[in-house]
Amino acid sequence: MIDDIRVDPAVTALRPDFAVLVIGAYGLRNGPSDDRSRGWLADAAAEAVPLDHEKIEAWRAAYRAFGAKPQRTRPSVDALIRRMPLPEINLVVDAYNAVSVRHGLPIGGEDLGRYEGHARLVRAAGDEPSDEALGDPEIGEVVWRDDAGVTCRRWNWRQCVRTRITEETVDALFLLERLEPLSLGELDAAGAELAGLLTAITPEIRVETRLISGDASVTMR
Repeated sequence: MIDDIRVDPAVTALRPDFAVLVIGAYGLRNGPSDDRSRGWLADAAAEAVPLDHEKIEAWRAAYRAFGAKPQRTRPSVDALIRRMPLPEINLVVDAYNAVSVRHGLPIGGEDLGRYEGHARLVRAAGDEPSDEALGDPEIGEVVWRDDAGVTCRRWNWRQCVRTRITEETVDALFLLERLEPLSLGELDAAGAELAGLLTAITPEIRVETRLISGDASVTMR
């Protein structure tokens, strides 16, 4: 599944420094938040990147580049840091939210069982199907989508209901998104941290990763 994920050249033309670390996790046993995941959230909140950090400012600039107003529709990591204490959702979502605020990068979590076709990051034509919770994308907006329609609007602002990770999710896709000044080394470290938390939730899961950066990608299993 992760081999088919694509980033459209129109997106990399907008931000040549964009990279995404894709993680596929198969065989998860998710569940409700517990004391362990609450500890992850509390520790991450204590170490969260400040709102005025250049990592967060980079995402605000990226939003402005395609016409969005980041003070109204905030990049996901910006919005999450403002929600302290971090919300408890479920084990898997708690895990990636903790990694997101600690490293200052947006992370999307998707239920692969609810996907139709493969994920791709594109600039919207404006006529893509979208659920009521998202509303219709604007022409030129950066969106994640699959064959059924938009899965996340404004790059990482808001996810659709259809592909959200729930306690019933077994196979999941995680999208760790990077802009400079966050280094590729820190992106890799964030991915390793997330993989470790997912393995703590389900020791027998299978994890594979792929880095998409510019025209190059590397798949690792």
